[in-house]
Amino acid sequence: MKLELKNVTKQYGKVKAADHITCTMGKGVYGLLGVNGAGKTTLMRMLCTIIQPSEGEILWNGKNIQDMGSEYREILGYLPQEFGYYPDLSVYDYLLYVASIKGLHHSYARKKATQLLRQVGMEKFRERKMKNLSGGMLRRVGIAQAMLNDPRILVLDEPTAGLDPNERIRFRNLISELSEERLVVLSTHIVSDIEYIANDIMLMKDGKLFYTGTAEELLDSMKEKVWLCEVPRKLVDRYMKNYLVGNIRTTEHGAELRIIAKERPTQEAAETEKNLEDAFLLYFGERSEEKKDV
Repeated sequence: MKLELKNVTKQYGKVKAADHITCTMGKGVYGLLGVNGAGKTTLMRMLCTIIQPSEGEILWNGKNIQDMGSEYREILGYLPQEFGYYPDLSVYDYLLYVASIKGLHHSYARKKATQLLRQVGMEKFRERKMKNLSGGMLRRVGIAQAMLNDPRILVLDEPTAGLDPNERIRFRNLISELSEERLVVLSTHIVSDIEYIANDIMLMKDGKLFYTGTAEELLDSMKEKVWLCEVPRKLVDRYMKNYLVGNIRTTEHGAELRIIAKERPTQEAAETEKNLEDAFLLYFGERSEEKKDV
């Protein structure tokens, strides 16, 4: 099980949405992390053959996925940021409709749809119309439709966008459960989506893939340290200008700052353990916000 990207580039005019990307993926969960506009969705669409690379090639077990055609799509499951559906169809009928498009036998589709609805926690809502589902319910149905053909490759583009914290946790647990014996590629700009479930993390910025490795390796790659220090409230803006500041917590005597820096920012600053959010802030220079990717 091997998905290879060799020098993959997608260019629109003078803009390179994906810029000479080379990597190899096998079984497990790969978290593609980057701010909005990094090129994640472009890469996802190329992995799903929706668009073709301007340069380079994508290989599945040594075969070019563009040449494989339907053979490749039969092993692929895809959940885009937004997926289309007929609002008046019930959840169950929607899954049967998608199954028919995928060419699945009707008896298999009925059995698989029932199994997946149970797996994603939507069995008791099977007769509810799609237009009456909450955002979290829609994402769960989206996962179910992506899994109908029991894919070996599962591509999820911003799967938790718009979900509340409880739905996010449920979704992460579900993805972890579904990742067994599969290759899962999950793109997001939300660190917590991949912190605990990704086997490897891939960092993407300005169309370039500039890091691939485990969370531990990513944290070890940080030359900077993370410090906690308390400062007077009137000096917070000064520290914000001079340092890379993560969290700010108001205290009785001022504010506690979480600062990423090579040197101790104050004499009293105490070094603390790094986390993925620190790495995100260091490499991307901003916090993630929930907007659509490009």
